[in-house]
Amino acid sequence: MSEDRREKRISPREQKRKKRKRRKIALVIELLVLVVLCGVLFVYSKLGKINYRDTGKAATNDLDDDAVKKLKGYTTIALLGVDSRDMESDKGSRSDSIMVAVLDNDKKKIRLMSVYRDSYLDIDGKGTFKKCNVAYARGGAKGAIEMLNRNIDLDIQDYVSVNWKALADAIDAVGGLTVDVSEAEAKSMGPEDYHNTIYDTSLTVGRKTQNWVKPGKQKLDGVQCVAYCRIRHNGVGEDFGRAGRQREILSLLVDKIKKGGMSKLNKVMDVVLPEISTSLSMSEIVTFAKAGMEYDIDATTGFPKYKRGADFAGSVVVPCTLEKNVILAHKFLYNDDDYKMSNTLKAINNKIINKSGFTEKDAVDLGDAKYDTGNVGDLTTEDNENSSSGGK
Repeated sequence: MSEDRREKRISPREQKRKKRKRRKIALVIELLVLVVLCGVLFVYSKLGKINYRDTGKAATNDLDDDAVKKLKGYTTIALLGVDSRDMESDKGSRSDSIMVAVLDNDKKKIRLMSVYRDSYLDIDGKGTFKKCNVAYARGGAKGAIEMLNRNIDLDIQDYVSVNWKALADAIDAVGGLTVDVSEAEAKSMGPEDYHNTIYDTSLTVGRKTQNWVKPGKQKLDGVQCVAYCRIRHNGVGEDFGRAGRQREILSLLVDKIKKGGMSKLNKVMDVVLPEISTSLSMSEIVTFAKAGMEYDIDATTGFPKYKRGADFAGSVVVPCTLEKNVILAHKFLYNDDDYKMSNTLKAINNKIINKSGFTEKDAVDLGDAKYDTGNVGDLTTEDNENSSSGGK
């Protein structure tokens, strides 16, 4: 019997039932599309609060082919913390916090490296050597990115910049963080000390809190956590301890957001996004946000690792030598044991040696290794022998 004849035998009632079924399927599909569209609009309405800034192509050193190939296996972003309340402008304020975040997309791991803000580096590519945090004040986020690329042989093109208020708000949004505060840190944060970082931070952030903390493990609110990040006196590691505490708080915050799931992330987004400036597009942020819930912070360290303090250009931190420290940085960030320094970095390295008079043997232990986490690594004897730094 033909197909047409069988079709004619279907009763009118059966035909109506099939039509209703098709309408139900169409309605379900329409509802699913509507839900997806609402979700997209919801995300983009939140991301629309961010201050987007296209910094353009950031300059990099003339890296060899192997280095370029190695860097492509990772996503590298500059994380910049500034003392400005106005995130619509990215010039005029020095960067209190400078971090390089490297995402290993295969292993789902993140490595954080703080660049000490007082590091004596080439800040503009024109032979101006100062504290590296001056680069942000003079050239904004792009100036800071190019400073990192120039002095560490990196290829960073994107950044995320936040102010202290953003960090305090994010921490309050997740209900505070549990931090183990030493006796010296507690003293420096409270009214007993001249610097009284809690009070000073409350003025900066524009929010009051308890003006003291006790030594030991305890829950701190946003203002107190930011104050903890900012202290640098009373034998608590100076700028090195400060950078270590910043990495500690960021790690604790990320971990708490991940454990809280999308509800915690949603709260953080609501309060923090207006206080963020970034070159990342909306689609890139959505991608990173999804990935970020799967990634773990594998290890953190500071740069330069081998260094000493000096006063010939203000109170600065001199890498001993820059070459030795950059070799270690590439080993830490990218697991690169075969990194070869660019000619630009060789020239910067030699200028720092000539200006400071410091070589590898002048490096001193400033006590910041205790802030390293995970498998940070170190230079081997062979690495040191291969170093080509000049002498005094």
